[in-house]
Amino acid sequence: MKYITLRMVAQKAGVSVNTASRAINNKPDINQETKKRIFKVAQELGYVRNNTAVALRTNKTGTVGVVIEDNRNPFYAEVLNGMEVATREKNYHIIFANTQRDYKKEEEAINLLLAKRVDGLLIAPVQDRDDDINSLVEANIPFVVVGRDFENIELDAIYNDEVKGGFLATEYLIKKGHKRIALIDGFLYKSPAKGRLEGYKKALKKYGISMDDALVSVGDIDVKDGYERTKQMLEKNLDFTAIFAYNDMMAFGAMQAIREKGLRIPEDIGLVGYDDIPFCSLMNPALTTIRLKKQELGIESVKLLLSRINGRHKKLKKVILDVELIVRET
Repeated sequence: MKYITLRMVAQKAGVSVNTASRAINNKPDINQETKKRIFKVAQELGYVRNNTAVALRTNKTGTVGVVIEDNRNPFYAEVLNGMEVATREKNYHIIFANTQRDYKKEEEAINLLLAKRVDGLLIAPVQDRDDDINSLVEANIPFVVVGRDFENIELDAIYNDEVKGGFLATEYLIKKGHKRIALIDGFLYKSPAKGRLEGYKKALKKYGISMDDALVSVGDIDVKDGYERTKQMLEKNLDFTAIFAYNDMMAFGAMQAIREKGLRIPEDIGLVGYDDIPFCSLMNPALTTIRLKKQELGIESVKLLLSRINGRHKKLKKVILDVELIVRET
């Protein structure tokens, strides 16, 4: 494939390569008529800006690497949308990698993106290990951890107020008259799972309800696991009247298990999810859940990263976004 070069554009437009370059890069010190003529020639010839050459000259590629633990989760679809909106506004582009909740794939994705010389990274990590994150810190690579927090590592991060979310979900069920509330949580090495458990405990303590460890189950965070663990708890006759699920996907699985048992929601078992993904309001009954600012999470993560890339902030920063309870029918 033969690429149209800037020199070809300059020759066709009858200007120097430097003038063509200044026009293509929208520099102010060039005659507007000349700029229009150069743009027209570039378009006619099919000129595409050589980002590799620009990167060599400026030491920036105009790209951001995004590493997401599971793009099948609708939560991340909205976060990614926010990232795309924010990067596009700043003339940046995203290179995306999905790790499928596999730490090895996360390491590989980070190395691949760094090899492509991205200007920085946005990472929603698996979080069962932190070797790769520590390596980025030591190498002074600009990056932001999204939706997670590493308490033992100083880094830029943006995440939700998980303790408040866990508290609001549990308090809502308590106020609906429930005292035996099951929690189906994620693995506790994940900071959101740890925070939501802390909020759950905090609400029980505030209302004088003793915690029963048998009602807390931790594991994976998808529909299938929500179904299996709810089914197991029902078969064990653990005597619970409500479930707080780590996320909406697990809550959907819990709904199926509850119905298969011949029980009704919320008459027999109350249910609260977490994330407020779009399907929640379409379920029957519509799911009560904790709403996160998913798009804002994506937008603000980009702002934080670009601020770091461009040297506008020196101190490491952790941003916590607020959450709210959305009451529906469960």
